[in-house]
Amino acid sequence: MPHAALNLAGFDEDAAENIHENRRRFLRLLDGEWTLAVCWQVHGADVRVVRGVEDALSDEDRCDGLITRAPRVLLSVKSADCVPVILGDMRTGACASVHAGWRGTVAGIVPRALERMRVEFGTDPTDVRTAIGPAALACCYEVGHEVIDAFRERFADADELLTPTREGHARIDLHLANRRQLIEAGVSAERIHVAPLCTMCRTDLFFSYRREKSLYGRTGRLLSVIGRG
Repeated sequence: MPHAALNLAGFDEDAAENIHENRRRFLRLLDGEWTLAVCWQVHGADVRVVRGVEDALSDEDRCDGLITRAPRVLLSVKSADCVPVILGDMRTGACASVHAGWRGTVAGIVPRALERMRVEFGTDPTDVRTAIGPAALACCYEVGHEVIDAFRERFADADELLTPTREGHARIDLHLANRRQLIEAGVSAERIHVAPLCTMCRTDLFFSYRREKSLYGRTGRLLSVIGRG
């Protein structure tokens, strides 16, 4: 990755001291003291609860979604082409950070996070505001038959999410897939904010696993965060 890149995760790609220093620099930009909750993302659908500062997860805890209602806890999601989704309950103050790659999207991790928020904190999806962050978009993200088959099995409207390219391949729209899952779960379309930015197109702004691995042999991770003061 470029030497000056602000890598905030990806310990398998960078020295730990560099990442910890970058995180300290990031946290210093925020008002007050915050505890960063992170996890080791495994492209699954497990969502865990962070109940307080003392319960903030380490990079060794394996899951792909975090939820909390605790103040001064900053939930995070790492990404470098996968879709980062953050959710905030405007009524209860609960929030979530979700890592939605193609596997997590097929597994429905975003609606699972919403359901976990309902069970733990009484969240009503109509009170939730959501942001879907930069990711590899349909302009660039080409997949093979394994992903195509999984989406056709999971989504009745899968052909609207896929653009055929060469034989046995298609470009896939993960932004649209996650947006539709949010709407189906009860989130108002007007409260879903989508960043129309492709990590594969804009490597000047974002890390991209698919693009930068071939250029540098490694890449960093973006960190999308949400919390309540």
